Amino acid sequence: MHETDEQIYAIDHENYVPVFARYDIVLDHGDGVYVYDTHGKKYIDFLGGIAVNVVGHNHKPLVDAVAEQAKKMIHCSNLYYTEVQADAAKKLATLSGLDDAKVFFGNSGAEANEGAIKLARKYATSKDKDKIQIIVANMSFHGRTMATLAATGQAHYHEGFGPLPAGFDYVDFGDIDALAKMMSGKTCAVMLETIQGEGGVHVPPDDYLKKVRTLCDKYDAVLILDEIQCGMGRTGTFFAYEQYGIKPDITTLAKGLAGGVPIGAFVAKGAVAAAFHAGDHGSTFGGNPLACAAANVVLDAVPQKSFLDNVKTVGAYMKEKLEALKEKYPALIKDVRGKGLILGVELTKPGRGIVDACLSEGAIINCTAGNVLRFIPPLIVTKENVDELMNVMENVLPKFA
Repeated sequence: MHETDEQIYAIDHENYVPVFARYDIVLDHGDGVYVYDTHGKKYIDFLGGIAVNVVGHNHKPLVDAVAEQAKKMIHCSNLYYTEVQADAAKKLATLSGLDDAKVFFGNSGAEANEGAIKLARKYATSKDKDKIQIIVANMSFHGRTMATLAATGQAHYHEGFGPLPAGFDYVDFGDIDALAKMMSGKTCAVMLETIQGEGGVHVPPDDYLKKVRTLCDKYDAVLILDEIQCGMGRTGTFFAYEQYGIKPDITTLAKGLAGGVPIGAFVAKGAVAAAFHAGDHGSTFGGNPLACAAANVVLDAVPQKSFLDNVKTVGAYMKEKLEALKEKYPALIKDVRGKGLILGVELTKPGRGIVDACLSEGAIINCTAGNVLRFIPPLIVTKENVDELMNVMENVLPKFA
């Protein structure tokens, strides 16, 4: 526990599979919207563990709930009931607004999406064994298991992993005509992120998801909305789909659901969920008492009006500030987009250098899709926190403009 940063880097390089392009920083602890490295240097965190730490770092009610549950029971088999899991399922089913909603807990977003794909296939093929086509969007991201990789509409994630599971077709996100041409009575499901995250923070046209819902109804296809990154209050409503006036047949969550404790979930309307029977799906660790105790704290906090109002207010304020940067640096910033506190700034050049420079100035941000700065901070951020980040951006951007 007393290694230098350089020793920690060396231990990691020797022992860990090299799949992460890590930054040269060792984080030690966090508090609210800040994290601290092993030297005590303070960083404002506008990445939030990649949209995970929704109630902030070291949130006392969450810490207390995890500690108390750990003293009682960390894990038991899903062959038995636990009160914390039943409570979390009830809260999430109610929040979804889906008819006779049913919940399944896994451990990650990929597992949540994998389960949603399995359920959609089981439901559709129970009607027609050839009803297997799943239509997904280009620039989507749904996970890193084999099926969720196949559902991810970015070819570079597929390289070296073929053959991937069959039955997935791709259309451009937001192109309703292309989707309509591809659908038929053999379409099992349409699977979309309500707002694309990893692909570069792409927001759908206002009427797009309503039209997708209509097409799914026409062809008796399951509509799966992946809210792993854009859900949990990140857009200012608990589910992002609430802002588009529709309901999916299945939705998926993970990331912020337990504020940092690993968990994932899919929620399905009852008629679809009924396709699964005992033994059709499962998880050893999914929905364990520790994760559900954490999830219950988050599920009590995030839906509160004051909490969601803060997301809307601060998100709108931050978007205005980013738009002002776009006006000031037009040769560098091509577009600003997003809702609430999932915001993206598309650059005219790669963004890694800007991320590195911000880190050295004490701000943690992220670049996705090569040239999109992505901001997905803890949902407790304030306007003052935004101003703090903007001061860093104003110091950094002139070096790249």
